[in-house]
Amino acid sequence: MTAATARPALTRHDRCDRCNAAAQVRALLPSGGELLFCGHHARAHAPRLREIGADLSR
Repeated sequence: MTAATARPALTRHDRCDRCNAAAQVRALLPSGGELLFCGHHARAHAPRLREIGADLSR
């Protein structure tokens, strides 16, 4: 089981860490932290997050 599968599914109560819209993407950081993003901010930050080794999941 990977860290991505061990996380609960996003719900309507999960909010984007940038703008407080409904979260659609969870970014698991290599350091062990996580960030939640709406679709807009996930697309905007995805290249850099992948560059640092984050795991992005819906």
